[in-house]
Amino acid sequence: MPQFAYSAEATVRVDAPAEALFGYLDNHGNLSAHMDQPSWAMMGARMEVHMDASGTRSVGSKFGFTGSFLGMPLAVDEIITERKPPFLKTWTTIGEPRLWVIGRYRMGLRIAPRSGSSLLTVFIGYDLPQGFGTRMLGWLLGGIYARWCTRRMAGDAARHFRKATIDAGTQAPGRQSGGEQQ
Repeated sequence: MPQFAYSAEATVRVDAPAEALFGYLDNHGNLSAHMDQPSWAMMGARMEVHMDASGTRSVGSKFGFTGSFLGMPLAVDEIITERKPPFLKTWTTIGEPRLWVIGRYRMGLRIAPRSGSSLLTVFIGYDLPQGFGTRMLGWLLGGIYARWCTRRMAGDAARHFRKATIDAGTQAPGRQSGGEQQ
C-alpha cells in the first residue's frame, strides 16, 4: 500500500447500525454528494460523478469526477481497493488527478459498531499535485481542503441518519401513530 506525505480524518457518531450506515455510504453518490453542490471549499465549482455498472459496490469498481474551475478542467479517476462490509471501504486514484490542491490520494471509511449506533471515520492520505503552481496551492490549501472533505463526508452521513430518525418520528398534528383522527 503506498504511503502518502499528508493525511486527514474525521470521526463522528452516527445514529444507525453499521450495516445501514455502510449500505448508505456504499453508494458513492451518497458519500460524495458534497462534490455535486457548489461550496466555499470548492470555490463555487461542482464536480459530476461517473461510475461503472457496479456502482462502487465491488473491489475493482471504477469511478471518478469531472468538472471545471475558472475554465480549467478538473478530473480524477478512482478505483475501489478494499470493501469489507460493514466495516471498511477504501479507494485510490488511478494515475495523476487533475486537481488544484491535492494530488494522488487514498481515501476510505471505517465503521465501528456501537450499541444502537456506529462510529464512522472518513480518512484520506494524499500527496501534493505535481505541477509547480498547483503544488504551491496544495502546500497552502491541501490540508484545509482534506480536513473539510473528510469532515463534510462524515458530517453528511450523520445528518442523513439524524434527519431519517427525526422524519420517522414526525406525526401530523391531531393524528395518533396508527393514523386515526383524535
